Amino acid sequence: MEQLCFFPEEGQSKGLPKELLEYMPALFDEEQSNSLLSKFIAATPWQQRIQKIYDKEVITPRLTAWYGDPEVYDYASLTQTKPNLWTPELLMIKAKIEPLVGIKFNSVLLNYYRDSNDSVAWHSDRESVLGNNPVIASVSFGQVRSFDIRNKANHGEKYSVRLEHGSFLLMKAGLQEHWEHRIAKSIKPMKARVNLTFRTVI
Repeated sequence: MEQLCFFPEEGQSKGLPKELLEYMPALFDEEQSNSLLSKFIAATPWQQRIQKIYDKEVITPRLTAWYGDPEVYDYASLTQTKPNLWTPELLMIKAKIEPLVGIKFNSVLLNYYRDSNDSVAWHSDRESVLGNNPVIASVSFGQVRSFDIRNKANHGEKYSVRLEHGSFLLMKAGLQEHWEHRIAKSIKPMKARVNLTFRTVI
């Protein structure tokens, strides 16, 4: 069984490396976050698919959906499918976060964590189509889940960020190269969570 989260649940880890991660709670207020969460759960064409992690094919323990510009292919899909086209809600979120980052994103991966059993294992987003030192912007709605990172060279060096309802997390250049991240399973009951990770595919 995948290892459960071993980080403190009361807040962010001390000494969080700001040169790698930037966290902003409540980028969207509660009313807007509630509306977006409900909309995404109900209207997104969710799929549970096979994904390559470290050259191994695994069934994702969560539901996903890929959106983006028409010319951008879903690089994580084994069938290389075209993305779903942007919805008004996704374009609104994209327009809000791009000025914060100074980057134009052309795609977004939606992840639907239905309960405490849904998760994503340790990995880094280092696919060649993301370029060198990719910057990824993450927006979360719903259940608070811990986003854990650990140094690839020293697993004892680890931190955690509690991704709150309506929050924004920026994964800066360098994180994917030297660190891994995950959303662990939980022994506690968990409600629904939808996470959006905005990316620039070359």
